[in-house]
Amino acid sequence: LAVVCSVLGLGLVVGLSRLFGLPPGAAGGVLAGSQTMSAAIGTAEMAMTQGAYQVPAGSTPEAVTAMIALGYGITYIWGTVGIILICKYLPKWWGLDARQAAKEYETQHGVPNLDDAGLTGYRPGGVRAYRVENPQTAGKTISGFRREHPEYRVLNVVRGGTALGADPELALEKGDVIALGGRLEALTDKMGLIGPEVPDAKALNIPLDQAEILVTEKSVEGKALKDFRQEDFAGQLGLVKVERGGVPIPLGLETTLQRFDVLYVVGLKGAVDKLAGMLGRVARPSTATDLLTLSVGMIVGLLIGGINVPVAGFSVGLGNAGGLLLSGILVSSVVSRLRFFGSTPNAARNILEDLGLVTFVGIVGINAGASLLAQLTGAVALKIFLVGFAASTIPPFVTWALGYHVFKINPAVLMGGVAGARSHSGPAREAAKEIGSSVPWVGFPVGYAVSGVLLTVFGYFAMVLSQ
Repeated sequence: LAVVCSVLGLGLVVGLSRLFGLPPGAAGGVLAGSQTMSAAIGTAEMAMTQGAYQVPAGSTPEAVTAMIALGYGITYIWGTVGIILICKYLPKWWGLDARQAAKEYETQHGVPNLDDAGLTGYRPGGVRAYRVENPQTAGKTISGFRREHPEYRVLNVVRGGTALGADPELALEKGDVIALGGRLEALTDKMGLIGPEVPDAKALNIPLDQAEILVTEKSVEGKALKDFRQEDFAGQLGLVKVERGGVPIPLGLETTLQRFDVLYVVGLKGAVDKLAGMLGRVARPSTATDLLTLSVGMIVGLLIGGINVPVAGFSVGLGNAGGLLLSGILVSSVVSRLRFFGSTPNAARNILEDLGLVTFVGIVGINAGASLLAQLTGAVALKIFLVGFAASTIPPFVTWALGYHVFKINPAVLMGGVAGARSHSGPAREAAKEIGSSVPWVGFPVGYAVSGVLLTVFGYFAMVLSQ
């Protein structure tokens, strides 16, 4: 679908630019703006500097560069707003209930609820302290107690003011205070099983931990989360979310693990360590930026951008912008899976992205400003907008129709697929908010990566094919 959407966008830009007789260079800017792919500006300019695009008689390289900037500026706003509105409301226009489709997907994968509830007072599990007074419980070992009541976990035993831990062979005595862990419904059931609940700080003084666990063990690949319910650590930790390829996926009992999934867990430190030992290893989040990985990625991107392939008598390449984009995709893909290196906090990423984009577009505008006003007329601006409107609006509808009618993709998943095919995360985020589910993110990652590379390269071809 990402290939179809990108190719259709290129075809519309080229065909309509020739039909409307847009000025030289406009096609490259319209492609970059209508498809919201700023890196395509760089490849569009590269087509001219490498000679693949011949500057027409009566025009100048500066005028062509100015028109690229003009085409980008006029079409970018609708390119952004349009795809957000389209992805958000396409199911309604198609007569579909995306919210219900998301619930069906969640039910199919064992997801009880994906509403974005924020902070709430509800916790699925907990730890409480009880004094042993029931004679039927006193005298049993911890392992024996667990065999009879597998829904509970004895986490600590305090006897005479001394913490004894939770050795499986330790026998419980009357008067002991035990820290009991389990799900909320289990802790509020069988109230007389042990004895009264007590606020014993020593018993509840159990180390807690939160961690990101990277799945690397082949033995657990394909296992559903429900298969771990009988493990020692069950009931002692909570699974907050699961990321696959850097994107959150719906979470439920039927969710199966794959290698390089990242599990965000919180709970007893011992349970976190046991789970990490079974699944792979713990990847601790860091607030420091891995400048080495960032630098290597930039060098690799520049090297990729310098690669040119001879096509029909001229050289085609990604250029610096495209090379850095491809390198970024490769590095982030590896980092999102391995988590051992490449730590770049969100704040650092955001400032690099925003500052870099603003600087890049600003420099293009400054360089083009001298001749931009001379070329700008109402008729030219209207034609550019119409071409950009068509190139931005038509491909998502075609992509949706193919995905829904031909490939039979769940509408909620397809909302994210269309956003990914247009290489824009904003529509996926708004779609998820609209239907109250994270299911749209399932269809987003692959299309986003594919369309990002294609649209960058297509900036080059938009210039060549439009002349």
